Amino acid sequence: MGMAHIDSVTLEVTDLSAARSFYDAAFDLGDRLRLRETDAPSDGFRGFDISLVSSQPANVKALFDAAVAAGATALKPVTKSLWGYGAVVQAPDGTIWKFTTSAKKDSGPASREFDEVVLLIGVDDVSASKKFYVAHGLTVGKSFGSYVDFKMGSSPIGFGLYKRAALAKDAGVPPEGTGSHRLALHSDLGEFTDPDGFAWEPVRVNR
Repeated sequence: MGMAHIDSVTLEVTDLSAARSFYDAAFDLGDRLRLRETDAPSDGFRGFDISLVSSQPANVKALFDAAVAAGATALKPVTKSLWGYGAVVQAPDGTIWKFTTSAKKDSGPASREFDEVVLLIGVDDVSASKKFYVAHGLTVGKSFGSYVDFKMGSSPIGFGLYKRAALAKDAGVPPEGTGSHRLALHSDLGEFTDPDGFAWEPVRVNR
């Protein structure tokens, strides 16, 4: 069996045209990001964030600045840490986006380019969720107590699990949240819902 493949994620938004104009202005994920309208109630932390991993600090800052200029709320400004640089914003549709790099210094002009897109979902029971995903065909790459990173091979989107409270703390938001995650993952694993209510759907064929 080959590596599991996450083709794209769909964010469910209450205002499709506003969400489209935000993402058009802020950063471009191409086919990896889809949007669809919803009126499902959702309150507080939705239990996930999406990281855009860049090759240098200047790109982290460029992505952060563009997102804020397009209307995102800054949750954590660009900050240097032991492992590199990072920043966190919340898009107007409520999705939390993280911009990170492990590089300590710049190697070229700033751009809004990024090398990886990684989805982290917050789970109540990390070991139970890990077992669930392994049973559904995912392969564990790295695993620590509160964190699991799956091997995604050439998948356009990386995937990992994190203890929900720790994920919220890392993003700079309170962990409480109710209602819809407003997220669907499209993969070759088939259709299912995980123990924390995240919905997986088949890969969507282009219109």
